[in-house]
Formats: sequence, C-alpha cells, structure tokens
Amino acid sequence: MGEDRKTPLHDEHVALGASMTPFGGWLMPLRYTSDLAEHRAVREAAGLFDLSHMGNINVTGPDAAAFLDHALVGYISKVREMGARYSMICAEDGSVLDDLIVYHDAPGEYSVVANAANAELVLAKLGERTAGFDVVLKDVQPGQALIAVQGPRAAEIMLATAGLVEDAEISGGTAFADLKYYACMGMRFEGEPLLVGRTGYTGEDGFELWVSAEKAVALWRALLAAGEPFGLVPAGLSARDSLRLEAGMPLYGHELDTTTTPFEAGLGRVVRLDKVSDDGTPIPFVGRDALAARKQSPPARVLVGLRGEGRRPARADHEVVQRGVGTEVGAVVGRVTSGAPSPTLGYPIALAYVTPEVSAEGTELAVDVRGRAEPFVVVPVPFYRRPQN
Repeated sequence: MGEDRKTPLHDEHVALGASMTPFGGWLMPLRYTSDLAEHRAVREAAGLFDLSHMGNINVTGPDAAAFLDHALVGYISKVREMGARYSMICAEDGSVLDDLIVYHDAPGEYSVVANAANAELVLAKLGERTAGFDVVLKDVQPGQALIAVQGPRAAEIMLATAGLVEDAEISGGTAFADLKYYACMGMRFEGEPLLVGRTGYTGEDGFELWVSAEKAVALWRALLAAGEPFGLVPAGLSARDSLRLEAGMPLYGHELDTTTTPFEAGLGRVVRLDKVSDDGTPIPFVGRDALAARKQSPPARVLVGLRGEGRRPARADHEVVQRGVGTEVGAVVGRVTSGAPSPTLGYPIALAYVTPEVSAEGTELAVDVRGRAEPFVVVPVPFYRRPQN
C-alpha cells in the first residue's frame, strides 16, 4: 500500500489542531475539538468540511447525456442544465459499485462525483462503457479541492465571504438567492470561476464548492473568517458520519456494497427503468435486466432504521436479534450497518439490514452488544429532518 494522499488543505488542518486519520487512501481530519461540538455546530449554525478526497470525473462530448443514461442507473439526460442528481453506478448483476452525485454544470458537460475509495474504480468502469459514444472522460480531482459549508447559517456565511461573488456570465442564469436544493451555479472567488452546488451529506442546508487547488487555502480561510460570527467551526469525518446517520444517508461500504442492489437499500427510486430514447424505445443501461428482475422479486433483506430504548449504542456488524426475555439474545434476524448515539435526538440510532418479517415500523427487536441484548425498535428513516422555514 502507498502512502496516504494529502489534500491541498492538509497544512490548514494540522495548524487547527485536527486529529488526522487514513480514509479512502487519504489522510483526513477526524476531528478538531470534539465530535459532539462539531456535530452540534452543524445542526445549530454551520460546519466547514474538507471533501477534497472525493473523486471528480468530467464527462464531455456530444453523447455525454446519452452515455450517462447508459452507464448509470439514473435518467441523467433529464437533469436540467445547472441541476444535480443523486445516482449510482451498478454492475451487470445490479450490485452497487458506488453512489454518486452528477452535476450538469455546462451544455454537454457533466461532473460525476464519486466516493474517495471508489474513485479509480468508477473512472475505470465509466471508461469501459464508452464504446459507441462520442464522449471524453477526464479525472479532474487532482487539480481541485472540494469545500463544504453545511448548516442553517450556510447561506448567510456564503454571502458574507470576502472575494466570493456572483457572476452572471457563469451562473447559468441563477442568482445565489434563488439557488435550489440539488442545483448548482458558477461563482467567482478572487476572480477565479468555481462551481457551487446546493448539496451535502449532513441533512442540513449547505453548499459544496469546487475550487482549484491553488485557491483552496484562501477560500478555506475566507469561509472560516466569514463564518466565525455565525458560529461556523471546522468539522471532521466523525461529525460528518454522525450527521449523515441521523439524516439516514447511506455510506458506501456500510449500507451499500457489491452484495447490495439499490432496492434492498430502499433506494429503488434512483433506478429509472423507464428511460426511453426520443423515439420511445427503452434505453438499455448496465444492470437494467438484473434490476428489473430484482424489483419484481420479494426482498431477502430490508434496510431499516432502529431506535435504541436503552443507552448502549449498536455499532456496525453487530447482530440484530429477536427480542428475548430480559437481556437474553434471541435468533439472529439481521446485521447493523451503521450505529451511534444520536447527539441531536439523545438516544442510540442505527441502520440495519433485517429479514422482511421483522421490518415493519414498531417491531421490537434487539441488538447483540457484547453478548447482551439491547432493546431497539424499528422506526422510519431519516431519524432527523431539518426544520423548514
């Protein structure tokens, strides 16, 4: 194994006292102060995240939209210019290779954002699927950084950031005040164009900014300075994980992997079996036949939310069991994929795959935590929804 890569913001994290940890082939900030403080800051004010480890693949050419319709499970040709869509790339058997966000950031141009650990695989798989399409793929991640501002004060912080301005020539006709959720626009920072998406992985309002590696430190510092009066703090991977869990968002390698199709994960909505060409014929895409068959078959397991009735949290790979007498461990009915105490809600929460017979809301189950059956109950996901203004 080679040495973990460092983002353009690595020295900033070290200077801020961050605890660094290997993640997806990168050395990333785990926390700066405390997990709880960073989590609460994002829920109550805002957090600043370095996401520069994420993959970014530029797809251009006359057939870019048709190619992505073929290569991914989503209906990408229906994404409006300056729009964004959550999607997945699947294998022929319908299993998930990665979950992605696709930005339609210019005419005939798309950005495919992949998870760090899967970025090389996604680029390779997309390359294998280009036959017959007039497209060009380019890995643009090495020259870029990705910074996210997440939280209820995020929009105010963006507007207060020195050097970050709107530019009608590159905004796609969108004013920042009118930018919708899961849409993007061009802005400028210190004169340099950058892409801003109203997207995120925390369950809060927020923005993700793609900027050149050369401008990354200046933008990071400008956002920190602008955000300080609003309660913004730098936040690490630990807070990002607890935030996404509360929001019920899947993490590749936990809820999604090559043993799972989107349907087991409760994400069948992203699979567009209804894709058709201009003449009305169905658009074949990689994994379509397997996914169509899977949609019609009863599931062997279902992803559910679990709310703890005690204080001990479930963790990934703990077994979900039938609730027995007292702390007695019953028959195994599933396995936890992600679990933690919820800082916002005040009780343990978890995502788990269980058999369909015990997946109904309100079903009382337990999790085997070191030989002791801890009581949990099946609840709807997400566990947390941000207040709507």
